[in-house]
Amino acid sequence: MLILIFGILALFFGYMVYSRFVESLIKPFKEPTPAIRMRDGIDYVPMSTRKNMLIQFLNIAGTGPIFGALMGAKWGPIVFLWIIFGTILGGAVHDYMVGMMSMRNDGASAPKLITTYLGGWTKYPMLLLVVFLMIMVAATFAKSAGELLVELSGLPFEFWLALIIIYFLVSTLLPIHKVIGRIYPVFGILLIIMAANVIAGLIIGGYSFPAMSIENLHPAGLELFPDMCITVACGAISGFHASQSPLVARCTKEECEGRRIFYGAMVLEAVIAFIWASAGLAYYGGTGGLTASLDAHGASAVIYDLSIDVAGSIGGALAIIGVIICPVTSGDTALRCARMMVQDAEGYGTQDLRTSLFITLGITAFIVLLCFLDFTVLWNYFGWFNQSVACIMLWAATVFLYRTATNRYSSLATALPAVFMTLVVTSFIISSGQGLGLGHTVGMFAGSILTAIAAAMYLRMLFGRKGREALGTA
Repeated sequence: MLILIFGILALFFGYMVYSRFVESLIKPFKEPTPAIRMRDGIDYVPMSTRKNMLIQFLNIAGTGPIFGALMGAKWGPIVFLWIIFGTILGGAVHDYMVGMMSMRNDGASAPKLITTYLGGWTKYPMLLLVVFLMIMVAATFAKSAGELLVELSGLPFEFWLALIIIYFLVSTLLPIHKVIGRIYPVFGILLIIMAANVIAGLIIGGYSFPAMSIENLHPAGLELFPDMCITVACGAISGFHASQSPLVARCTKEECEGRRIFYGAMVLEAVIAFIWASAGLAYYGGTGGLTASLDAHGASAVIYDLSIDVAGSIGGALAIIGVIICPVTSGDTALRCARMMVQDAEGYGTQDLRTSLFITLGITAFIVLLCFLDFTVLWNYFGWFNQSVACIMLWAATVFLYRTATNRYSSLATALPAVFMTLVVTSFIISSGQGLGLGHTVGMFAGSILTAIAAAMYLRMLFGRKGREALGTA
């Protein structure tokens, strides 16, 4: 129990202290934001800080910090360190910087931001990568919700998938304040209540919470690094969030609200992840029981069974909300963001409803196709695609800070986590069977070389004569 309390306090301390430091690096402007200057009643709609924060929280969370945290807990309590430090130094900084970059670029979406700061050559490769990530997110969440609905109702998967897709289309095409702005804050609060309810049930039930350990306790002996950092994305650092921050940036009335909305929502998501990782280890008595149950029944069933057992009928009702409604509400914003990305790239206005519908239907077709793949396959490839986007966005944020901050060394705040994530992503892709499959030793060696090259390029920009000249003209 002490590690749970310590972890939540550490995350709160990170928000109170480190977020203010990060905010000081860019000194929020007082000029009108895109929500005010470009208000269109569809995507650019000013909303309150509280509502934006809860929308951002639900968008980036869904069941990500539950699924990922439970699967990350297979490695044991060491996952807590990744959730704490990954969030404070990486994930929350990533989400905040993307939101602020977007506000200073007319609400631009992630691919356009990457193109702006990393070069025009990235335009279509990044558009394809990030839009495909959105398709994978929407398909993964639609499939997980649909499969659990089949178990609960006995009705065929195709029936539930059709209903979910219809909701996706309605939510994507309607003005953001009509559906997302009204119901998402409510479900965001329910997700928090669900986590608190589970922890209360475990405490009342006398379950023993895990003690801190830095050992690799994975029953199958999978490598700790980089595998765990890929598995636990939402709740530590996630490239998917780079798509969601611009969506909310278009609804933020003042830049000074950004710290609470973007950094704050990520810290809250990390608290949820911390709670569920603790709950999984406590309920199943360690990594062995948790892994066996996940392998046998899947994450959705584990969440549902755990909630029913430790929190009764109320827990069961909240679990249904958590594992069905929450992924659906993250899937629809993934589709909405994909639509916005294509519109941004090709210069289509948000008022062009026919083009919006055409783009949305085209993307939806790919989502439906992926929904008929195995869930494990979707999740595995989502993991390293997701973290690759986070890595790229951190490098884009590094260039942003280098160009705009008063002190060029401010860019270290994003460069350091970018270097770390470069090692995570490159070593995983080279070593894992999902990538080149060359083994852990080769993966770490080759990943270290590629990371050193990226770091050297950054240092050349930071200390080189051309870099200083660019800073002077920025």
